[in-house]
Amino acid sequence: MSTNLDQSAQGKGKIVPLLPLRDIIVFPHMVVPLFVGREKSIAALEEAMKSDKDILLVAQKAAKTNDPSPGDIFEVGALGTIVQLLRLPDGTVKVLVEGKGRARIVRYVPRREFFQVEIEPIDERIEMSVELEALMRSVQSTFETYVKLNKHIPPEMLMTVQGIDDPSRLADTIVVHLSSIKLEDRQGILENADPAGRLERLYELMQGEIEVLQVEKRIRNRVKKQMEKTQKEYYLNEQMQAIQRELGEKDEFRGELQELEEKIKAKKGLSEEGADKARRELKKLQMMSPMSAEATVVRNYLEWVTMLPWGERTEERYGIEDAERILEEDHYGLRKIKERILEYLAVQALVKKLKGPILCFVGPPGTGKTSLARSIARATDRKFIRLSLGGVRDEAEIRGHRRTYIGALPGKIIQCLRKVGTGNPVFLLDEVDKMSSDFRGDPASALLEVLDPEQNYMFNDHYLDMDYDLSDVMFITTANILSGIPLPLQDRMEIIELASYTEFEKLNIATRYLVPRQKKDCGLEGVDLEVPEGAIRTIINHYTKEAGVRNLEREISSICRKVARKVVKEGKDQKIVVGAKDVPRYLGVPKFSVGKKEEGEHVGLVNGLAVTSTGGDLLVVEVSVVPGKGKLILTGHLGEVMQESAQAALSYVRSRSKLLGLEDDFYQKVDIHVHFPEGAVPKDGPSAGITACTCMVSALTKASVRQDVAMTGEITLRGRVLPIGGLKEKILAAHRGRVHTVIMPKENRKDIHEIPSRVLKVMRLVLVDHMDEVLREALSDPSVSERFGPSRGLLVYREGRLIQPGADCPPAAPAEPSSPGH
Repeated sequence: MSTNLDQSAQGKGKIVPLLPLRDIIVFPHMVVPLFVGREKSIAALEEAMKSDKDILLVAQKAAKTNDPSPGDIFEVGALGTIVQLLRLPDGTVKVLVEGKGRARIVRYVPRREFFQVEIEPIDERIEMSVELEALMRSVQSTFETYVKLNKHIPPEMLMTVQGIDDPSRLADTIVVHLSSIKLEDRQGILENADPAGRLERLYELMQGEIEVLQVEKRIRNRVKKQMEKTQKEYYLNEQMQAIQRELGEKDEFRGELQELEEKIKAKKGLSEEGADKARRELKKLQMMSPMSAEATVVRNYLEWVTMLPWGERTEERYGIEDAERILEEDHYGLRKIKERILEYLAVQALVKKLKGPILCFVGPPGTGKTSLARSIARATDRKFIRLSLGGVRDEAEIRGHRRTYIGALPGKIIQCLRKVGTGNPVFLLDEVDKMSSDFRGDPASALLEVLDPEQNYMFNDHYLDMDYDLSDVMFITTANILSGIPLPLQDRMEIIELASYTEFEKLNIATRYLVPRQKKDCGLEGVDLEVPEGAIRTIINHYTKEAGVRNLEREISSICRKVARKVVKEGKDQKIVVGAKDVPRYLGVPKFSVGKKEEGEHVGLVNGLAVTSTGGDLLVVEVSVVPGKGKLILTGHLGEVMQESAQAALSYVRSRSKLLGLEDDFYQKVDIHVHFPEGAVPKDGPSAGITACTCMVSALTKASVRQDVAMTGEITLRGRVLPIGGLKEKILAAHRGRVHTVIMPKENRKDIHEIPSRVLKVMRLVLVDHMDEVLREALSDPSVSERFGPSRGLLVYREGRLIQPGADCPPAAPAEPSSPGH
């Protein structure tokens, strides 16, 4: 089947006038009215009327162009015939044209008055097939759907389209009615000489338009429904108010009152005082108008009273073995806390009624305080609820607001109990040291009643205005520093301090918990990934510096993510070992260094020991003696206590000047500069007293100090060595820095049992009670022993055992080289 132009339009090289069109494309088989106002366009129409009335109708590329050039006009258009031409009074021309076929511009014929072009007709050859027939039916069906969604197309058009059996005419007829498609898409359909291709393109465009129309329809329906719903609700509300005015009460409101009355009766644990108050409030509510503000306040109050867990308890687990197993599964170490929880369970199993203990976990961030509270709840089989007190500064947050306005609410304690739904949960008050106070009151003072086992059985919330029993609740509080908690509040709690994790504890926590957890989180459960102890120690010592294990877990997570990326690229069938040497490849350059002893013996250089928020550290102290006028210069960002300790050390040196071979007025001729390195880090405390003293003596007497010795202890003016804190962390720091002899106060002998046995086996601990014994042990000059005489009260621990008291024991042999902390 073929469609050809008539003979007048068939001749190749026919020259006809050209009418450029704005925002419209004329298709064959289409009769279109046009309004023409441009002079060139009117001249082209007049020229066509003089001849055979044929004119080429071509669209402009840009509608805004008033005087188009040949480059502004498409090359393909429709060859049309002028059916009717009518001149209007305003000088414009209304013309009715009928498209006859497609034509392509061969060249432009020069004419000044109008465009005249030589055209070449475009022939369409159509081969009917089953596929083309199916395509025509699909296009007709899709057009039917489009017409149903688009109200601008008359339904009669469907009958016209259904009766077309010519694919070319079908495409040209439908495209005219797709008013929303772009000009470029219309031009593309006009230029396509293949009817099947035009139908396919038309099918795609209609599908896109149908999706848009369907979305618009859904939006319209939704808006319409919302408007109808709003109007309906308004109408019903007006009706209900009218009925209420007639009847004076509301059936629904009466039903609510009946429901509240039944709830009050069903609360068996509600005290007699509480039940009486609730019944009085209910009776008051029955007398009120349902729409009044006061009725809303009373209704909310009764809902709060009836929804609290009055006397409701969950069954507790009293099995010591199960509880111990759960605590061991969840946390490594923490022996004191675990023992305290097991003691509580044992007493509870015997007594059946025990006032809930008030525990306070104090320790640096990341040491597992919050997770430990969750484990306690799991071990006791109680429900768990957490309330963060950080930044709380209003007393009403704890005790509630008084019912003086509509938005009043109970305090957070009562709100949390309603949320958890039981009267004996494990209640965690997190960050209790970070509360503050202002003109609205002091929340810490409000907690005094909550956390006092002698008072909290009759806790009175301002909103409830009745006593509520909190004695079954197991309160646990957490804090980072004890100084942020007021002393009266401390007195009501059993304080358990969580020290910084040691390297051994971090190693075990990482091996048992962190590595398996991160493998699971990163999808590496089925991958043969091994992170040996050496790699974990490297991460602990060189990539983290913290008291807890949060950053350690982040670094392990970073390694697991990089391994996951490698597994995705290379597959799971491989064994991946991340050794100590491989850690920099995964985590980059080491961020921290471990404190190590100086090599060789030096004058005026002593190994001290300190405790920081991240654990113990080896602290090297330096003293320089220069000519001067007796100044004592202290540098290194020192606190007042540390400065006073250095001054006490100097006073001791002056009192021992004769024994040390110094002139009586030596301090008037020199300046003594004591420096603690890492000046950006604040330092304070008296435990560096004997270290500073030893360093001064070494610098003044030119006697070198043994570098395999570290020391810690407070000094007095008479040279007595007083006890210090953090002994465990300091011994571990010395062990990590390869220092195997530690001089410490004799009164700290009771703390030696806290040190891991594997560390004690390679350490030599020298217990002293006077500075003379420190100098005798630390200075390498043999004449010092002769000056101070024999040791009397010296105690020496070696390999974890006390050697004969007072014996002058040789230093411990250095342990064989190993990784730090091993």
